[in-house]
Amino acid sequence: MTPPISCTLRRAVPALILAAATLVAGCAAQDPAATRDVFDPYETENRRMHEFNRGVDRVLVRPVSKGYASVVPDDIETGVIRLAENLSLPADIVNNILQLNMRGALQDTARLVVNTTVGLGGVFDPASEMGMAAPTNTDFGETLHVWGAREGAYIELPFLGPSTTRHTFGIFADLFTNPLTYVLDSPENLAGTAAGVASGLSRRERFTETIDQILYESEDSYALSRSIFLQNRRFKVGGTTGAAYTDPYDGTAGGGAAASTPLEDPYDE
Repeated sequence: MTPPISCTLRRAVPALILAAATLVAGCAAQDPAATRDVFDPYETENRRMHEFNRGVDRVLVRPVSKGYASVVPDDIETGVIRLAENLSLPADIVNNILQLNMRGALQDTARLVVNTTVGLGGVFDPASEMGMAAPTNTDFGETLHVWGAREGAYIELPFLGPSTTRHTFGIFADLFTNPLTYVLDSPENLAGTAAGVASGLSRRERFTETIDQILYESEDSYALSRSIFLQNRRFKVGGTTGAAYTDPYDGTAGGGAAASTPLEDPYDE
């Protein structure tokens, strides 16, 4: 019996996306400036998108996150964050395998099993209480890095914020790398997305002081958010910021109030 077209597409699209991501990211590796200093050839367009994202944050994300945090009890909010993390573990396991990081894959698998069973689906975190290794929190962008793809140009994405060419393809590929997308039927397979959105609102409220300093109190919020993201992302994948790169907000370049206050990194995944 011929499978429905929707099922065929569901199986074919991930393969096509992964192939396209790998191909385009491979092209990014041609750029010698991609993993060092700031490579921002689209700065004009990026700054326009940054202003759009600031408007979305000011009008929508910031007030909604405050409302969410004030209405939802702390225990439930923490449980949702843990649930989102647990539901993301299958994708982490897949990416660890693709990176040939078998130790990380086994650690995440053990954590997934314990928290899904004893932790009631991940609402509780007995794995941490047992002293198990923290989740690797990897992604397909990191997988592309392991495969040799360079980060490419800096990009400001609508709604999602700071990114790079490699990281952007990784984001889209990660939509299809979580096995739960195919194991669970609709709408159950959207549980991870819903939990992720709620977790994002919690993160926005948790880092509200830092994010407000970056977006609304710094002299150049675009340059500051770009600096924080790139340095954090390069550290995560094991890259380097390069000796020639100077952060204009390191406290010596006239960064104003934002420069004089140590900032907690809101992009820390």
